[in-house]
Amino acid sequence: MLSRPLFRFVRDDRRINFMRGRHMGLIVSAVLSIASVILFFQPGLKLGLDFRGGIIVEAQTPGPADFGKLRAALDHAGIHPDAVQAFGSPRDVRISINAPEGADREAQTQKLVDGVKNAISAAEPGTQVLRADAVGASVSSELFRDGLLALGFSLAMILVYIWVRFEREFAISAVVTLILDLTKTIGFLAITRFEFDLVMVAALLTILGYSTNDKVVVYDRIRENLRKYRTMPLRDLLDLSINETLNRTLGTSMTVFLAALPLALFGGSTLTGFATVMLFGIVVGTSSSIFIAAPLLLLMGEKRLRKETDAG
Repeated sequence: MLSRPLFRFVRDDRRINFMRGRHMGLIVSAVLSIASVILFFQPGLKLGLDFRGGIIVEAQTPGPADFGKLRAALDHAGIHPDAVQAFGSPRDVRISINAPEGADREAQTQKLVDGVKNAISAAEPGTQVLRADAVGASVSSELFRDGLLALGFSLAMILVYIWVRFEREFAISAVVTLILDLTKTIGFLAITRFEFDLVMVAALLTILGYSTNDKVVVYDRIRENLRKYRTMPLRDLLDLSINETLNRTLGTSMTVFLAALPLALFGGSTLTGFATVMLFGIVVGTSSSIFIAAPLLLLMGEKRLRKETDAG
């Protein structure tokens, strides 16, 4: 005999009328996505080293870093960094410098890296340089293009997968919802000013995969109920399907959220941005599975889905 779970987000007999607020949900989602697109252009994303080109030097000082002293030493050496900031512990320092322009960029880049090392070592004796990376402008533009292509290709494959597994209305509704999720996440990046680099592209692709899985679970139940309740209005059937999968949806989302939360709090500069964007994407993807994907399906397929079910 199976025991009942100790905790459930909603009672099994609870029936929430999600479709009642479908118009408001779609309007709010559209407004947020439009605002996010505007933020993408102004002020725009804060591009990381991978996409804007430049030099990153990470170092560890013997004691808590004196950033005023480090900046003064760099200025005295004729080096004007884009940012000098802490990451990880108080001893960890990250210095960002724009990529050099003109001829012989490789030699200029090496000269800048050596200058930074000498300057911070003189300002804070005993400082250890942990990492020094440089990305040229041509390489960064190629990486940016490849990142966008990866996102586009992922959406196309999701469209094909859901179209084959379900029907046209399911596929189009899912991809439109995923695009709305993606634009909101990009807007979040523009507001929080996390650096947009290859790690963030990986975060966006992970969010797309998670959100797709979440929607497939709901769509599976909708398809089952379309065959089971042949006379039930589609609006009521969608409400029933969402309520039946609600505990699973919220439980899965909470599990992933709690797994990513420690990374956001204690992951350091490398993982904090990635995990924070993941947390936002989990919330957006879960809410869109309930409030956006199903209303879009109702809007696009009410007549056709019911007609085909009756015919079958």
